Amino acid sequence: MRDFREKLKEEIIVFDGGTGTYLYEKGVYINKCFEELNLSNPELVKSVHRDYILAGADVVETNTFGANRFKLMPHGFDEKIYDINFVGAKLAREVAGENHFVAGSVGPLSVQIEPLGRIGYDEAKDYFKEQIQPLIDGGVDLIILETFSLVAELIQAIRAVREINNDIPVIAQVTINEDGNLLSGEPIEKFVSEVSKQKVDIIGFNCSVGPKPMLDALERLKELTNLPISIQPNAGYPVNVGGRNLYLTSPEYISEYAKRFIQSGAQIVGGCCGTNPSHIKAIRRAVSALQPAKRLDIKVEELKVEKAENVKVYQFHEKSRLANKLLREEFVSLVEIVSPRSVSPHKEIDKARKLYHFGIDAINIPDGPRAMARMSALALAVLIQREVGIETVLHFACRDRNVIGMQSDLLGAWALGIRNILAITGDPPKLGNYPDATAVFDVDSIGLTNLLNRLNHGLDLAGNPIGEATGFTIGVGVNPGAINLDEELRRLDWKIQAGAEYMITQPVFDARILENFMKRIEQYKIPLIVGIWPLVSYRNAEFMNNEVPGASVPKDIMERMRRAQEISKEAAFEEGVRIAKETYDYFRTEVNGVQIAAPLGRIEAVFKILSEEDLYTM
Repeated sequence: MRDFREKLKEEIIVFDGGTGTYLYEKGVYINKCFEELNLSNPELVKSVHRDYILAGADVVETNTFGANRFKLMPHGFDEKIYDINFVGAKLAREVAGENHFVAGSVGPLSVQIEPLGRIGYDEAKDYFKEQIQPLIDGGVDLIILETFSLVAELIQAIRAVREINNDIPVIAQVTINEDGNLLSGEPIEKFVSEVSKQKVDIIGFNCSVGPKPMLDALERLKELTNLPISIQPNAGYPVNVGGRNLYLTSPEYISEYAKRFIQSGAQIVGGCCGTNPSHIKAIRRAVSALQPAKRLDIKVEELKVEKAENVKVYQFHEKSRLANKLLREEFVSLVEIVSPRSVSPHKEIDKARKLYHFGIDAINIPDGPRAMARMSALALAVLIQREVGIETVLHFACRDRNVIGMQSDLLGAWALGIRNILAITGDPPKLGNYPDATAVFDVDSIGLTNLLNRLNHGLDLAGNPIGEATGFTIGVGVNPGAINLDEELRRLDWKIQAGAEYMITQPVFDARILENFMKRIEQYKIPLIVGIWPLVSYRNAEFMNNEVPGASVPKDIMERMRRAQEISKEAAFEEGVRIAKETYDYFRTEVNGVQIAAPLGRIEAVFKILSEEDLYTM
């Protein structure tokens, strides 16, 4: 199993949601000692952990938040501290297995410590040790100290962890009010200053308030620390309905804020009171959209490609019409057409024919976008090329094939006349309508680019000769709006070393993002093709903003789409086309080409963007 700290360096980590409130949803009375259920009803506790893992959580927290002497005493379980915590860790570990992490949950003691109470600092530390030792003995991967409102008490909990184990990862979280200060009134500046002196890995907020106040506090927190940040809000405030306290914040609302948390610097997101597996599933979708899970990286030193003996290697101008045009530095126009969900490709072929007659250079065909099952992109590409005569750019994803299948399909694609490939990692299955489907990901887009380059030199991935070489024009995707642009550029550098010959961006709506990206890639000499997406509605703009990695739609464009939507659906579509044309006109002379999407199959948007004249009427 990978080390938690290593995973934190590479990915956004999703924690589970509320444990106590979810047990409450499952029918456990509010006056019950929830932590004691580890002993009396372990299957119920395991079902909570299992539901969160199935929803997409990377980390589950033990059912031990209040399993300290002072909280167990009123229930008569203070002599079972060790057993409750040890078994709590074991239950979570059993469900998490080796593919997920277990965080030992530790909350405040719920008694006053000095100078306000009778419990001294060292005494408080020893009481925390009573709870933390069995959690570590039970096999947790990290300790999460959460919902603290006093900095002094939190520091004693940290001391307790470090006296038992100086190496285990520690998350230190406080709970805040609407003003962004701790519930005790202490400012978060004090929290950061004092806790940063301790040996902790992550700091953050959880509980008490909903997503909006936490986002505001996060904006302050990120200016005060270089430590990774965790955010776990409540599902708003509870409302008493028929004698039951219910949290009414929707999963969609939580998902929207999860994206904002990540964009504002959070590296761990999850939920607290009132959140359940449906909220965590929505958070996972947002995280997956923003940052697909890391795949197998190919190291730079492994990207050396030799040439098979006596094999002709195609020069760039020999590969395809698209390659030839890029080599001559002529502006290229690509249009994206998505495969049908049925067996009939006639509508797509007809649209490709109209685009060809209009003067489009190539048709871009995504490979199972949004992890949806559609007609094979390869099959549609071959049909369009044969029946229309226009070249295609075939997206080729790593999600659904191992390296054996990849090589087989690529050799077949070459034999069938495909000459342009866009190497992509692919959307994870959890984004689509088959979230339980298995993903392969033997390699990521870097490894796929390397594989394509080897085939272009007459070799398979293992370096064995394949006879005649392929001559694919190799394209790669880039994300100008990536959360971690340094990481995106590092991967782009690897893709180019692996053999990438041109790049296509995610849809761009914010000119500032693309301008910054272009400045950062000035050293790269491969052509840049910019993705343009004509928005069809205000909801479509929200979707792009929340679900598509790097597709940041500025507030002024959101407002334009909202106003147009109030007039009519067609007015919203026309406004989306105008916005797309403005983007096209702005960058027309600065890039090597555009890839324009045909949203909902409406190719008339393409004609309006590329020409002011009404050359075609649907």
